[in-house]
Amino acid sequence: MTTSPALDAKLAEDGPAISGLKPGMDPISDAAAGQWTLIWRKFLGQKVALFCGGIILALYLIGAFAEFLAPGLPDTSRAQYTYAPPQSIGLFTPDGQFQLHVKGYTIAIDKAALRRTFVVDENVIVPVGLFVEGPAYKFWGLFESNRHLIGPLDPSQTMYLLGADRLGRDLLSRLIYGTRISMSIGLIGVCMSLFLGVVLGSISGYFGGWVDTVIQRVIEVVSAMPTIPLWLGLAAAIPLTWSPINVYFVITIIVSLLGWTGLAREVRGRFFSLRNEDFVTAAKLDGSSERRVIFRHILPSLTSHILAVVTLAVPSMIIAETSLSFLGVGLKAPVVSWGVLLQDAQNIRSISTAPWLLIWPSLAVVIAVLSFNFFGDGLRDAADPYET
Repeated sequence: MTTSPALDAKLAEDGPAISGLKPGMDPISDAAAGQWTLIWRKFLGQKVALFCGGIILALYLIGAFAEFLAPGLPDTSRAQYTYAPPQSIGLFTPDGQFQLHVKGYTIAIDKAALRRTFVVDENVIVPVGLFVEGPAYKFWGLFESNRHLIGPLDPSQTMYLLGADRLGRDLLSRLIYGTRISMSIGLIGVCMSLFLGVVLGSISGYFGGWVDTVIQRVIEVVSAMPTIPLWLGLAAAIPLTWSPINVYFVITIIVSLLGWTGLAREVRGRFFSLRNEDFVTAAKLDGSSERRVIFRHILPSLTSHILAVVTLAVPSMIIAETSLSFLGVGLKAPVVSWGVLLQDAQNIRSISTAPWLLIWPSLAVVIAVLSFNFFGDGLRDAADPYET
């Protein structure tokens, strides 16, 4: 069969009709690259996902080094500074000298509401420094120290960069300590849900038969449980004598046991469609065990889907903990989390008097959730480097 010269030239230019790599990938160097190398190279091109990944890393670092980063302790209260407004950091004093400082407060009486209010006094200077001495703490519960990243040079003076709550406690310090609880409960909960969902979904989809029937009936029973009444009942069943740490782990387990069913069914469906593929049959004929076929051959092909589900599940866990704690069902004082901080903004007087009690914890939740969502989108695209 003969072809025209124009058609021959076009075929020579375009090459064979195969599925090419996504734009931005080198077909020569990437041809011999492994799966994780391709994922990493593609992910480096996701600018928004990289930025959000940096935010997530920063949040976890804030939680890990909360004692050092917080200007004070989360439970230190000063009743004379109830609902004190936020202070801003200045660089130069009124006489022109360079000095980190915040302005002090002047007490004013609101004659209409008949209550005391605080007004930032431009004439009162509170010097602020870096790596200053402050309230003593135990870093990670192991090392005693009194160094803080930022704080007043005189520990007896006050600094409320984000304002104070109804007991005169520093909101910035409480927000930093709350980051550790709220971010870790999402991570721990997702790890437990990921393990249950992937393992049970893989077994159900690979073996089928009575194994699949039993696992699916368990999933249906768990999914049919009403969430809010169940949480209320479990919260009422938790003994009042339990320590806040024990309550924290119980809430984590509860959230995890209710969040694995969706992933398990999604993994099961993918296994049904892949277990009869040629590469699975070849692995069986090569003598691979069933465990190796499941976890070495089939599961890696679900990487993009699992990554997307996991990164979307973490913000769901954070929102669940925040909602439960806000309603008084989850974590409670003296534990500090974003949801516990939002409990102080449950009445109109608090919002009208101190709107920062609602703004900053809510903003932290929004930033964390959006960062995980955009980060998950980038990981999902990077985990599927070939166009279909």
